[in-house]
Amino acid sequence: MTLALTQSDFRAHIKKYLDQVNDDDEVVYIARSNSRSVAVLSQEKLFWMEKALQAKEDSLDYAVARDQLIQRHVLQDDPIVESKDDYWEQFK
Repeated sequence: MTLALTQSDFRAHIKKYLDQVNDDDEVVYIARSNSRSVAVLSQEKLFWMEKALQAKEDSLDYAVARDQLIQRHVLQDDPIVESKDDYWEQFK
C-alpha cells in the first residue's frame, strides 16, 4: 500500500513511516509546499530499480532484478502460460 502524507504528518511520525518503508516495503509520498513532493523508498528497492534500468533486457542481471521487483510488487508477475499437449507431441 502506498502512503501519501503531508510534510507535517511525516515529520511528526517519521520513525513510524520509515519503519513502514523498510519493514513493509512501502513507498511514502510527501506533499510539500509549492506543489512539490518527495518519495521515500527503501535503499534495497531503489537498488533493484536501478539494476533493472542499467542491465540489458535479455541478461541474467535484468532477470534477477526484475524478479526482485516482482517480489516487491513494483512490477506485475508474468502471466501463466497454459501447457498445450500438442506441443509435446512433436517430440515423440
